[in-house]
Amino acid sequence: MVKSDSKLNLPSSDQLPCSDDAPVDNENQNFIPNFLLFLLEFIWAERTDWFFAVDMGVYHTTGINHLVPVVPDGFLSLGTSRRKPGNVSRKSYVMWEEDYIQPIFVLETVSQTPGGEYNSKMATYAKLGVLYYVIYNPEYWKRHKHQPFEVYKLVDEQYQLQTGEPFWMAEIDLGIGRATSWSGGLEREVLYWYNQQGNRYFTPEELANQERLKADQERLRAENAEKQLETLLARLRASGIDTDAL
Repeated sequence: MVKSDSKLNLPSSDQLPCSDDAPVDNENQNFIPNFLLFLLEFIWAERTDWFFAVDMGVYHTTGINHLVPVVPDGFLSLGTSRRKPGNVSRKSYVMWEEDYIQPIFVLETVSQTPGGEYNSKMATYAKLGVLYYVIYNPEYWKRHKHQPFEVYKLVDEQYQLQTGEPFWMAEIDLGIGRATSWSGGLEREVLYWYNQQGNRYFTPEELANQERLKADQERLRAENAEKQLETLLARLRASGIDTDAL
């Protein structure tokens, strides 16, 4: 767990790099966590007690060197503010400036180049006290002899693989799982947030598409009803009935 060390000469966030500047080699590494971020901004639009970051350095005092950050593809912290005082954005997530509130959720998306997701990073997150650790590995899971989607929960300072999808994270009040998204005219598998009933939260774009589809269906029903009425009236007139009197 995270503990402060008053003997350390801890620098401020302005003195620290924002990340490790390592380039990604997989589109999912940026798209998936950003998708979750934008969806969470929609779901929790009225809340200000959370922070979700993508490819941002987390500086902590539980490692060998507090000047070397761990950089998750995405992470969520609860009980902190979405912005720093004065509505200032963060350059990095510096634990000693965040009242030592560690991330409660971390996401790693495995790329072509192994990044220690199943060993060194897992050990770092366990030591940091991250409660939920999700590894998304849709392309290289066979190489690692793991599953494409895995959720780990920290139990007695050790990560235990969980079962079920979507997986409900009661401490966060969110579930997470895979689903197909139609976004920007493209179909792709992404990670979604889910409610406790196992229903996924839709993006604003998806909700707008659903409303358009519903409106189109109502219009077609109305057009079909009108056509059916015209056909019926034509049959009545053909049989000698004065439809104007109806």
